[in-house]
Amino acid sequence: MTHPPADAEARRAIRPVICYPTDSLPQPDMALYRAARAGARKVAEVLVPPRDARTFEVPAGQFFRISSVEGPQVGDLNLHNLHDLSERFFSGKTRALHGTHITTGDRMWSTLPHLRPMATVVADTLGWYGIDAFGGSVHDVIGTRCDPYTHQLLSGGMYHHCCHSNLTRALAGHMGAPRAGAEPLVHDVLNVFMCTGFTRDTGQYFMKASPVRPGDHIEFFAEIDLLGNLSACPGGDCSAEHSSDVAACHPLLVEVFAPEDGALAGWAPPPPNAYDRSHG
Repeated sequence: MTHPPADAEARRAIRPVICYPTDSLPQPDMALYRAARAGARKVAEVLVPPRDARTFEVPAGQFFRISSVEGPQVGDLNLHNLHDLSERFFSGKTRALHGTHITTGDRMWSTLPHLRPMATVVADTLGWYGIDAFGGSVHDVIGTRCDPYTHQLLSGGMYHHCCHSNLTRALAGHMGAPRAGAEPLVHDVLNVFMCTGFTRDTGQYFMKASPVRPGDHIEFFAEIDLLGNLSACPGGDCSAEHSSDVAACHPLLVEVFAPEDGALAGWAPPPPNAYDRSHG
């Protein structure tokens, strides 16, 4: 059974089938979001230091923008329901619905049993990048986040400024809880600005220098009340390595914008998924 069968090429030539066709997904009203954003005013901002993380809150119906400032930098983003931290970003289902990388018009979905949009991408200055000749693209939902456990496994060292640790410290500070209590709530991320893909020959996850420039940004509409948690990755632009103090790193800026009263007439936060949870 280890030898290729006679019809091996025919088997490889079978056309793929999209697992989750999205034609029936409720579509975001991008025209409404754009109109609301046009008159919005900035109400808060948070500067995330290099090799560290910060939390921020965004009420439903407001916008938040993540920007590169000072130099090329990628970030690892967690999202939680502000009122129920167990409802958090589900990178796997987002990947299944939208693909390995997300951009304008795509949504960040929450974990089961909620499975609803948490945030919608409304602007992306790196949308021009597309997919390069290596299969790389920007803003991935395939990488998990750099973490000290994998670092210790592969390098044998104790490094405390991996994105997992950064996010843990920031969330623990928000919760007023021990880090051990906050750590299980840290989850797989949206790799903001990171340029990644899978190698064609071995299928391995790769990273390459991010095309991000100071002033580039990705912007989201908050579909529910959100607690954001963003780490400025110790890999900088991830052109060489991560989880070290070698790479040049820069801060990331988070800005929150509130639309004018009445600008979102007819819009309401999406309810949790309607499945009855009986499981047969």
